[in-house]
Amino acid sequence: MEIVSFIDNQDEENHVQRSGTGILCKHSTGKPLRDKRFVAIHRGGNLSPENHRKLMKWAITCFEHVLPYYGREPEPVLNEAIHYAREWSRGACLTGDLIVASRNVHRFAKTITDPVASAVVRSIGQGVATGHMADHCVGAALYAQKAVLLAGNQVQDEKAWQISKLCSELPEDITILVIQTMQVKRKGLGLPDDT
Repeated sequence: MEIVSFIDNQDEENHVQRSGTGILCKHSTGKPLRDKRFVAIHRGGNLSPENHRKLMKWAITCFEHVLPYYGREPEPVLNEAIHYAREWSRGACLTGDLIVASRNVHRFAKTITDPVASAVVRSIGQGVATGHMADHCVGAALYAQKAVLLAGNQVQDEKAWQISKLCSELPEDITILVIQTMQVKRKGLGLPDDT
């Protein structure tokens, strides 16, 4: 990313967007940093608070489904992050708490040598970050799929389960957005292409 001076909220011609700090950032590809359908209304996007919370609940469902692959009792850093995610989904904690918790989880993930456990922890970290930026819910789902793959199980079964949960909780337009985003990002995590 290249930092440029603050002009206005969004400049389509130069592909820049104001960040939370008031600094404009330009993505190296020239594409917008985030799909506005994943950006909360209060930040200039289209995502309602209700649907944002539903995405968090779905992310929680995704990482909780693979917690057994972790292979031991979750450490306090994980329990705290999960607690904050649940609280945020009920409107009972601040987004700043989630940001700190997610960063702590990702820092902790760097200390884990078992790839399956690491994928589970990253799923939690991404899921918790959903409260800050809703598109992180996709990371929770994809890292959960990666944990399943690394454990030698069927990724397609996990993905189908995730999508069934997604479809039961969210409106069709958001469901389609999440599925399309999963499709685009899965290669980056070494997940097999959908067939």
